[in-house]
Amino acid sequence: MSCPTPPNIVFVMTDQHRAGFTAGEGFPLDTMPFLDSLAQDGMRLRRAYTTAPACVPARTSLLTGRWPSTHRVRQNSNTEPEHVTRGDDLLDVLGAAGYQRFYAGKTHMYRGGKEDFDAFAGPYGHESGPDETTEQRAFSQWLKSIEHGPTKDPTPFPVELQYAHRIVSDAIKQIDARDQEKPFFSWVSMPEPHNPYQAPEPYFSLFGEDEVPDRACGPEAAEGKGGAYKWLRDLVEEKRPGYDQLWRRYRATYCGMLRLIDDQLRRLVEHLKDQNLWENTLLVFLSDHGDYVGDYGLQRKGAGMPEVLARVPMVVHGCGVKARDNKRDFVSLADLLPTVCEAVGRPIPLGVQGRSMWQLLTGADYPAAEFADIVVERGYGGLPYADDARPELHFPYEGTRYDELNAVTQSGTSRALRHDRYKLYSHVDGTGELYDLDTDPMELTNRWDDPKLRKVQAELLDRLQRWSLRLTDDLPKGKYNPKLPRHNWHRT
Repeated sequence: MSCPTPPNIVFVMTDQHRAGFTAGEGFPLDTMPFLDSLAQDGMRLRRAYTTAPACVPARTSLLTGRWPSTHRVRQNSNTEPEHVTRGDDLLDVLGAAGYQRFYAGKTHMYRGGKEDFDAFAGPYGHESGPDETTEQRAFSQWLKSIEHGPTKDPTPFPVELQYAHRIVSDAIKQIDARDQEKPFFSWVSMPEPHNPYQAPEPYFSLFGEDEVPDRACGPEAAEGKGGAYKWLRDLVEEKRPGYDQLWRRYRATYCGMLRLIDDQLRRLVEHLKDQNLWENTLLVFLSDHGDYVGDYGLQRKGAGMPEVLARVPMVVHGCGVKARDNKRDFVSLADLLPTVCEAVGRPIPLGVQGRSMWQLLTGADYPAAEFADIVVERGYGGLPYADDARPELHFPYEGTRYDELNAVTQSGTSRALRHDRYKLYSHVDGTGELYDLDTDPMELTNRWDDPKLRKVQAELLDRLQRWSLRLTDDLPKGKYNPKLPRHNWHRT
């Protein structure tokens, strides 16, 4: 499907959405049939990665096309990026191209207010929204009361009060009120399937606890990996004794939440079709990071950068995108800004580190070497905590609440590199990890010191070094102009 005029652009973004949990990617349950249908007609990018498995750093990377070590937003408590001025990010590129910019949903980023958009509905959080009615306020109060779940019973409120439903309704109103003489960008940002893990009927019972597939590994894996994995497992057990006994309920609810999201995605697309807008719309479905969903005996996120947290769903549909199940190319959230730049005919701003995927998406020639690997980052800085992790570093909330992205789980600095079947970690304290994901997808056997993988390790370290040079900041701009690569491709 090609676009004769500048395309409308729709981002549908979820939060803490693990890749691989749909039938189209081989999952045993049919959680998101509509998304899978879009993937069949468009491009599913199976090797899409976050820049960091935390909300604000990842969303800042999406806006700026830069990795956290460069924009310097490395934790959720810090939202202002360094050396990114107005005129350089995603919203400004689209504004300069004549787009109306609409936002509905969760922000959790530095461009997150009414002043940043032509129409704004929100902000929605995980336990509150722009609650204007008695029913909406009651729902938000109930969400707070369950302390992030998972609940053992269905949500006692109708689907229409769920944030995903309300956010899509808000987006539809914005689109319908648009200036029809201009293209529009609609960012639809759902807080789900992030905790609190809850779902109303029919979604709560849609996938039974006895139907969900067995997890790849349980608490024994966190114990075996040690470090932040064991520390986080111990923290949650301290706050919620016996919590892991509910892992099947948690997983079943998570799958139900995915179907709820899928139905709202369908509702949005059907409205675009009804308004004769679909043929001229480029849609990107993505998430900021993943979720353990019970693997390692853990919930949410926090420890490490395993594939269940680092890999994200990404489907692109419409406006010249070739139908393809892309299992080869490694791409990142940071690649979306330069891709949008080329889709709308705007230059890629100086300082952007992501690579344009437009040629990859539309079937034009592109160098496979450019997308042969990718880097993910993690850490608040300093050195990793070990036995000196004091209790006050837990950030212990009252009751059963806890913060998994705390000073211990995020201590130090790490980078992970994915290439071919392998994954390599380099940590600030000089240690490393190496995994063969074909034989060890959950990263349980560290082969850093395995002599059989010495050549593999050397190649991956060389690739990581190239990325380290690539992620050296070009900003702030001085008197002289650097030579900028076409499409932001560094390899040919």
